[in-house]
Amino acid sequence: MKSSTLKAGFASFAMAAALTLAATVGAQAQEMKIGFVNSDRVLREATLAKAAQSRLETEFSKRQKEGEDAANKLKAAADKLDKDAPTLGEAERNRRQRELVDQDRELQRKRREFQEDLNQRRNEELASVVERANKVVKQIYDSEKYDLILQGDVVIFASQRVDITDKVIKALNAQGGK
Repeated sequence: MKSSTLKAGFASFAMAAALTLAATVGAQAQEMKIGFVNSDRVLREATLAKAAQSRLETEFSKRQKEGEDAANKLKAAADKLDKDAPTLGEAERNRRQRELVDQDRELQRKRREFQEDLNQRRNEELASVVERANKVVKQIYDSEKYDLILQGDVVIFASQRVDITDKVIKALNAQGGK
């Protein structure tokens, strides 16, 4: 079974358990304070997340440009070979085809390395933002006396009354680069 299916199943189970708990506790207590955080919005809208994205773009723009240039150069060489092929001898045509294959292989290797490096750095940056966001959520949880805060893609619907995403984004933005 796919991990996403397991995650979704666990998430559904967790949501059902949380709602059952809320109903049970709600019957016993005056009011249960529940909050919800849309983590996707936090990762899109918080200044900290935008700064992380900007750092990634700056860090990887040169390599991306180099890759695009290499791909254009390879395409130009392939187009030239196609154009020149009828007038070339078999040995010269084969030599140039081998060169193109080698260049393509090298380009693919560099693209894979670029993508792996970008993914690793993106994960590092996201982990930092998520860690800071979780600290903010915990601070809001403690200071505003929440009984339950849900986060992520588990919630199907959440009213504005329980959505604390704006509070989290504002608190993260207020912290700045701390």
